[in-house]
Amino acid sequence: MKPDAGNYENIKISTSLSENIQNIKNILDGSCDLLFNEVIISGHKAAYLTCEAMVSTSLLPELVFHPLMNLNLGANSGPNKVIEAMNSTLIICTEKANENKYGNIIIRLLSGFIIFFVDGADQAVAIGAQGFEKRGIDEPSSEINLNGSHEGFVETIRVNMSLIRRKMKTPYLKFEMFKLGSKSKTDICLAYLRDRVSMKMINSIKKKLEKTDLETILSSGYIEPFLEGKRRGIFPNISTTERPDKICSKLIEGRAALIVDGTPFVIIIPYLFAENFQTIDDYSQKPYYVTFIRIVKYAAFLISMLLPGVYVGIANFHPELINSTLLINLAESENGVPFPLALEAIVVLIAYELIREAGLRLPKAVGGTVSIIGGFIIGDAAVQSGLISTPLLIAVAFAATAAFVIPNLYQPITIFRMLFVVAGGLGGLYAIALLFAVVIMNVCSMEDFGIPATAPISPLTLKSMSDIFTRAGFQKLQKRNILISNLNGADNEVEE
Repeated sequence: MKPDAGNYENIKISTSLSENIQNIKNILDGSCDLLFNEVIISGHKAAYLTCEAMVSTSLLPELVFHPLMNLNLGANSGPNKVIEAMNSTLIICTEKANENKYGNIIIRLLSGFIIFFVDGADQAVAIGAQGFEKRGIDEPSSEINLNGSHEGFVETIRVNMSLIRRKMKTPYLKFEMFKLGSKSKTDICLAYLRDRVSMKMINSIKKKLEKTDLETILSSGYIEPFLEGKRRGIFPNISTTERPDKICSKLIEGRAALIVDGTPFVIIIPYLFAENFQTIDDYSQKPYYVTFIRIVKYAAFLISMLLPGVYVGIANFHPELINSTLLINLAESENGVPFPLALEAIVVLIAYELIREAGLRLPKAVGGTVSIIGGFIIGDAAVQSGLISTPLLIAVAFAATAAFVIPNLYQPITIFRMLFVVAGGLGGLYAIALLFAVVIMNVCSMEDFGIPATAPISPLTLKSMSDIFTRAGFQKLQKRNILISNLNGADNEVEE
């Protein structure tokens, strides 16, 4: 059977050099980045194949080409002797393997290996000589910290693995590699600590990855939906991070991490709701200050989600809750506005999202200009023309600013903010209370791999509460010995 692009993975290579080269060309349809060259090695016809710009041109001459050109095994040596010499003593490299199927050869070829065929041999030698361009290690753009490491993950999976290994020099740290995507063959690495993680959770993650039937995986967002529990909540129960130190802290707690080749965002499994209000800086500052900041964050969460809706609900249905002087000022501000208060709030929220999205997607040189123009239009012209009232604009601006304090929850907060405005406009505080109860029920029903999203608050685990609303000192934290797998109501002591 002749191999082609649709059927080649399990076909063994031929002993004919010319046939193997032609088959590789057929599989790749003569792609212009396929490079090959025929050489003579110890009297035998051979050829090496590479992908352009995928191998290191500085390493090949000294480590590969010079030793091969100087090889002399004698006139009676067969082609398999050449293969044996490459494997045993001739070529020194960290990655080297013999392959006899076109499927494995193509994957290694397209991953930056150099492939050697020898005429008459029934296997090829794949030599790791990757040298493609990659971004250098830099500070994470989405998780800025004041103290601690400024290293962030990059797009190369091997570099990301090394960043974790450098911080966790323990033999219990294990990496398992998978390939997902029928077309992209993307490398996925599962990282965990063998002595801390629940193997039941690891097996469950592997089963879910096996069900990932995608043609291509270009970022961690492609596989996140496959890892979520059956009860998919509105708030995320799987998170990503660019910080190696954050991943290491989660691995210590018995979690797993998924590294996706081609993206600097590593998936944390599982993720608790309370962790959205924590940062890596919390463990580099005084406990009393961290406690204050976390209380501010929880308040910001409620303000960003509820404030516009509560304002609309009180102004429409419960004016008796407002101070008389303030009520007169609000009435004067709203008197000249031609739209209902709820519609006015929704228009302002949508306009804010338009400005934010435009400033985010446009080039940096233009993005700032969009924000300035939007501020003039909404903040000045709209108020002066009487289309928007000043108190409502202040409430929306305050809520929008509070949402930036907890960026991980920005997406659900944005949707719920509008829903609470609609509820406040239809039923006042009673409708808002009902919708808020639905939100709480949704959060409480979420779980991932058997771990409730509301843990350790519900079910209550007292020892873990020292790092939720407050943050205890390290003298106390180091004695907790908490594993994530035991936050489901079971005994949470780690066996010494």
